[in-house]
Amino acid sequence: MPTSTPPHDVADLGLADLGHQRIAWADSNMPVLQSIRERFAKERPLEGAIAAACLHVTTETANLLRTLKAGGALVIACASNPLSTQDDVAASLVRDEGISTFAVRGEDAETYYAHIDALLDQHPTLTMDDGCDLVSRLHKNRPDQVGEVTAGTEETTTGVIRLRAMEAEGALKFPIVAVNDADTKHMFDNRYGTGQSTLDGVIRATNVLLAGKRVVVAGYGYCGKGVASRARGHGAQVIVTEIDPLRALEAVMDGFRVETMEDAAAEGEIFITVTGNRDVLRAEHFERMPDGAIVANSGHFDVEVDLVALARLSEGRRRHVRPMVEEFQVRGKRVLVIAEGRLVNLSAAEGHPAAVMDMSFANQALAAEWVVANASTLEKRVYNVPRAIDAEIARLKLETMGVGIDRLTPAQEEYLGSWQTGT
Repeated sequence: MPTSTPPHDVADLGLADLGHQRIAWADSNMPVLQSIRERFAKERPLEGAIAAACLHVTTETANLLRTLKAGGALVIACASNPLSTQDDVAASLVRDEGISTFAVRGEDAETYYAHIDALLDQHPTLTMDDGCDLVSRLHKNRPDQVGEVTAGTEETTTGVIRLRAMEAEGALKFPIVAVNDADTKHMFDNRYGTGQSTLDGVIRATNVLLAGKRVVVAGYGYCGKGVASRARGHGAQVIVTEIDPLRALEAVMDGFRVETMEDAAAEGEIFITVTGNRDVLRAEHFERMPDGAIVANSGHFDVEVDLVALARLSEGRRRHVRPMVEEFQVRGKRVLVIAEGRLVNLSAAEGHPAAVMDMSFANQALAAEWVVANASTLEKRVYNVPRAIDAEIARLKLETMGVGIDRLTPAQEEYLGSWQTGT
């Protein structure tokens, strides 16, 4: 335990005992990250780095931060979403790990950005973002500090989209690794993690029975695939909406109905947005929804559901009917919004299972090691996680699961490397 308490802003340090216990539970389900932490403690590849992590402050994230610290970094952390913070975890990070943490569940927008500024006040040399708010604020508000940053990593789809826009405009001033785009991240975290945890959030918030319900899933990327698959597994009738013809065709071939949101709005009983875009559910959709429609968002930011339009339609006829559920009256019908339109899996539940985040945060740790080691030779752009790191994480995960795979024989390797062998 640290000898002194680092600077922090958390809800209650008295919650640290519970947080410590839950962090340990998550760690027991994260064997890949454990093995990386053990190596980091010996090799100290992040020695001297000041790592600013703007991430969801959860039990799984705590184990990533512990790994970065084991690698030699001075770690400081804040929340990447006002409703995803687990206050007991934030308390334990401060008391037990000596990590300056600025995160309070339910913090307002002013506090949220003040917490990001608290990280920037420490002059980080490495950024670790989930949604690009830290990097964006650094570039916009602290341009004089940008040169102090060696490199960064980005956790989620929305953040990668924003970073690629910065790169395209020539605005990005240091290299960043798109951790989200690693196969062992988006294929597992986005599909299996989001699929399960999103429905977990919906069920915890509403206690709704999914079997027999018409569930509309907006977006059929990896997250949408996971949500649609898990909803069907619960016995729901799933309708998918899309703007991409290839993804829409994939959804049809996977056995789902595909409709426009205008048509789906009149049928759906539960609506889940997972697109990464804004105004996916708008006024014209709310007006068509049946009485009692449940609306949830599992995209990173709370802009996917146009809550301003919904509030306007309700003309003040709104009330909380459950701890995480607000009811809006729209022309005599009820529209029920979960968790203020914020990430439902982290706001109304606990986020992804630790076994899934084991791979995501293994990518974060190894990507941080790689980008710090290679920063001097990298350009100011967005990089994919090196394939060797992706493959190593998959290998380690299989090993911890007791799963063996085949190896190519010399003859097979020769065959695959030759163009002269035909039929």
